[in-house]
Amino acid sequence: MEKQENFRDSINTIDDEGKRKWVFPKKPSGKLYKYRKYVSYGLLVFFLASPFLKIDGNQFLLFNVLERKFNIFGFPFWPQDFYLFVLSMIIGVVFLTLFTVAFGRIFCGWICPQTIFMEMVFRRIEYAIEGDRGKQIRLAKMPWNGEKIRKRLLKWTVFFIISFIIANVFLAYLIGSDRLLLYIIEGPLNHMSTFIGLLIFTGVFYFVFVWFREQVCIIACPYGRLQGVLLDTKSIVVAYDHKRGEREEGRKKFRKNEDRKALGYGDCIDCFQCVHVCPTGIDIRNGTQLECVNCTACIDECDSIMESVNLPKGLIRYASEENIVAKKQFELTARMKGYIVVLTILTGLLIGMLFLRSDVEAVVLRLPGQLYELKEDNIVSNVYTFKLINKTNREYDNIELKLLSHSGEIRFVTQNEVVVPPQGLVEGTLFIELHNAALDGHKNKVEIGIYSNEILIETTSTNFLGPRSFN
Repeated sequence: MEKQENFRDSINTIDDEGKRKWVFPKKPSGKLYKYRKYVSYGLLVFFLASPFLKIDGNQFLLFNVLERKFNIFGFPFWPQDFYLFVLSMIIGVVFLTLFTVAFGRIFCGWICPQTIFMEMVFRRIEYAIEGDRGKQIRLAKMPWNGEKIRKRLLKWTVFFIISFIIANVFLAYLIGSDRLLLYIIEGPLNHMSTFIGLLIFTGVFYFVFVWFREQVCIIACPYGRLQGVLLDTKSIVVAYDHKRGEREEGRKKFRKNEDRKALGYGDCIDCFQCVHVCPTGIDIRNGTQLECVNCTACIDECDSIMESVNLPKGLIRYASEENIVAKKQFELTARMKGYIVVLTILTGLLIGMLFLRSDVEAVVLRLPGQLYELKEDNIVSNVYTFKLINKTNREYDNIELKLLSHSGEIRFVTQNEVVVPPQGLVEGTLFIELHNAALDGHKNKVEIGIYSNEILIETTSTNFLGPRSFN
């Protein structure tokens, strides 16, 4: 038993001396791999196009951390909307948790950008240049002759070009596609700091896809470690049917016309094809492991082998431990139902907040350190600073501020027309003047309407100070 479980003592890509074991996966093929390609190429198009798509003038996805501007599916989020951004991130985490509890690490194998780029872009280029598993192993062992130098230089050059393209798209997510295109037109010499950052991103992507590879999923990504907490015997994962594969006598190499079932041997013919095709180099027959990304390559390969030896498919398949051991079908557990309830509440809360969110946000605050001023005819005046934030791509002009709760007057310090530019803000100073008779005590709450071309676009409130009454 100790010998069977020693694979859990260290990760599979490290040898007994602690050195990296390079993984040379066999080129996958099969029905699920075909579906993965459809999904992956669709997501690749989405990833490459998202920063260049716009909805109502807003970039479809934007994560401008430095300027604190975020666009999620065309909805702009400003620093004042940070609670909405946080809520959407929480919803994403809860959804990912629910998905993992129900279906394991399928996100990693089918949706994760690291896996998609590695397996569907860089790995396929590697197969085209260096050949399949056997040829890659022979090339790695080959001395540095003309063939090896030519193939490696070609591969590394293509990898660098693709890494550079990915870095540009990544930068478009951070600074905006319009600004990126402007920088490209004006040339890198006019924007050296951005260009240096671009080269750093390129170097990181190049390092990941040329050398670090599956170690990202095994070592760097925290999601793999969450599996041990989130998965249980009811979770559907890529699983080896050990009941059928081992039976009483265990595995055995295939022999033609042999009655394996009568001899007590399992259907696993110990061909190791599931191991050879695995992009992280694990043996799925050892059970659920940290390194498994649920890519389904082993399912396709095993089905192909089973078909060739006239044995039923599905020795490796999507299944839960309970399904394999007790033939129980998938059902929603109390934990899954709890996550669904939480996810539904949070999603409803976010949708409601998005509908209630205004296009223009107004903030009117009393100038610090300033008291009220008594003027002629018993008029009380307070001085304020105001800030108007436009979250849309249309301009708001002819801005007026009017009192909604009291009779009085609002005067801007400057008499110029107030215009709020698209996705911009305007700041200034104003006076609010009320008659003392309209005040109720020392501190009063006044409501203010913000109008553009006589149309109410937002309301806000502030405190107004007046003389204390001594009755």
